[in-house]
Amino acid sequence: MPEKRKKLYEGKAKIVYETEERDKLILEFKDTATAFDGVKKAELEGKGALNNTISSLIFEILERHGVRTHFIRKLSDREMLVWRAERFLVEVVVRNVAAGSVVKRLGFKEGERFKKPLVEFFYKNDELHDPLVCETHIELMNLAPMEALPSMRETALKVNEVLSKLFSDKGIILVDFKLEFGKLPDGNVGIVDEISPDSMRLWDAETGEKLDKDRFRFDLGDLLEGYRKVLERIS
Repeated sequence: MPEKRKKLYEGKAKIVYETEERDKLILEFKDTATAFDGVKKAELEGKGALNNTISSLIFEILERHGVRTHFIRKLSDREMLVWRAERFLVEVVVRNVAAGSVVKRLGFKEGERFKKPLVEFFYKNDELHDPLVCETHIELMNLAPMEALPSMRETALKVNEVLSKLFSDKGIILVDFKLEFGKLPDGNVGIVDEISPDSMRLWDAETGEKLDKDRFRFDLGDLLEGYRKVLERIS
């Protein structure tokens, strides 16, 4: 078992710790649920364990499909071991169905399926509410290496292909999801952070029931119940 040492960072949903190996970190998933840049907040016992388990499963599936991630292995209910990465300040969002901010920004009707996946870039900055950016913004603000953007887009679309099939086979629509990227110790670019119902929109294909963090955002039902349904189907 790796040794948990100095706390490097604590965010809204996770704590990052050093280990005895410089290139390896421990992510500890918190039970905190937040929405609207932390304006809405609650402690939900068991949320951290659900997100850790779901993220670990998804990372394992992606690695089997040749997608590079920072994931090494799940350590405990709420902890995973990951590679230390130089994180980029860009979030990559892939949308298959209109929901959330794209409805407000562009007037799409919620639930409208796009002809092809829509890939968008956002500046990772809570104070500015993660604004939409173009590639020129990314270059001027030095948010990520420009040479990495094509591979980030390509990887995001591959993740979409893999996860859309995974969830579709389990009766779930992958509406959209967010990815974060960084440079891994071997110099390659890989996915970092987590991939869980905190960072995806997932709708039941038959009923339309929302199984993701929108349950908490908009008081649509028990958050943990939705996350458990996702875990049960993909396990």
